[in-house]
Amino acid sequence: MTGPAATPLLDIRRIYVEPAAATLPRGQAVLARFPAAERIEVASHWRIPALREAEPEDYLKPKREVLVLGVKKGLPFRPNGRSADFIAPSSSNGCAIACAYCYVARRKGHANPITVFANIEEILAATARHAAGLGPKREPNQVDPRDWVYDLGENGDLSVDALISDNVRDLVALFRTLPNAKGSFATKWVNPDLLGYNPQGRTRIRMSLMPAGLAKLLDVRAAPVAERIAALPELHRAGYEVQVNFSPVVLREGWEAEWGALFEQLDDTLPAALKDQLAAEVIMLTHNAALHEVNLAWHPRAEEVLWRPDIQEEKRSESGAVNLRYRSGWKGRWLARFKDLLAARMPYCRVRYAF
Repeated sequence: MTGPAATPLLDIRRIYVEPAAATLPRGQAVLARFPAAERIEVASHWRIPALREAEPEDYLKPKREVLVLGVKKGLPFRPNGRSADFIAPSSSNGCAIACAYCYVARRKGHANPITVFANIEEILAATARHAAGLGPKREPNQVDPRDWVYDLGENGDLSVDALISDNVRDLVALFRTLPNAKGSFATKWVNPDLLGYNPQGRTRIRMSLMPAGLAKLLDVRAAPVAERIAALPELHRAGYEVQVNFSPVVLREGWEAEWGALFEQLDDTLPAALKDQLAAEVIMLTHNAALHEVNLAWHPRAEEVLWRPDIQEEKRSESGAVNLRYRSGWKGRWLARFKDLLAARMPYCRVRYAF
């Protein structure tokens, strides 16, 4: 299992540090990992004017060169019911990958580089208490038939975070000890270090996939799709529960042939033991006007396929945000066609949920 060999994903040259984070063991370990980086003290990991005021065109540089080190203040557990039963308090926020459709909040700056939370012990302890309070899962659901599942990486990519600190290793170790709970995260990166974490089936990795040509346009700085697929058998052998995340499904001319080729590549690559337990999420594209404006400044070609008002309509999300989604009625037909294509080539791949 080898990671991408292109331009280094991370070349940390500047670290914005909350003073409290620098006093914690994990914060000190992160600072020691990047001894040559400039350190700038900040009162809050969210309020960093230098990031917020960066030029819109200079989108990728902060993701590669900037790290934020903070303390996670609130530790809520939000019910989910789709990817997981609960969204756990995150051990990070932001991402070094630059997917053009990314919905992650950009409150600390338009590029939203990684923030690592140094108070990992508090996060681990809160998660253990929450799982203990739930007791056994009484009824199976589409998330998991037996265990409560916690999404650990809603705000970033944990395979990338593992390049920076041991937070991810600690989370995987925690779930080995919880008899009624699993951790889960989606990723677009190939990090060989994860193979040594000994998850014992208690952590689910959902590899995000789309057709390779589309990923080259939209999944900027992510691992190539062929490398993500090649990593799946190795992650399974290492003890992870491996699933796939077909996300986002972006509609353009020839989309059926593109996805059919991806399903064929997966079917030819995956071993029987992995196929026997494989499940998928299918998520149709969601976009919005604010992200459209950001992308026009740094990656306008992406908007040729993401911004399609001819086949999209506005819809208010549960959080109150106004998003663009494929038009009602048509979206259902396209989603049904997608699921038919998947079933024809990979009938063993159960669709856990789709929307």
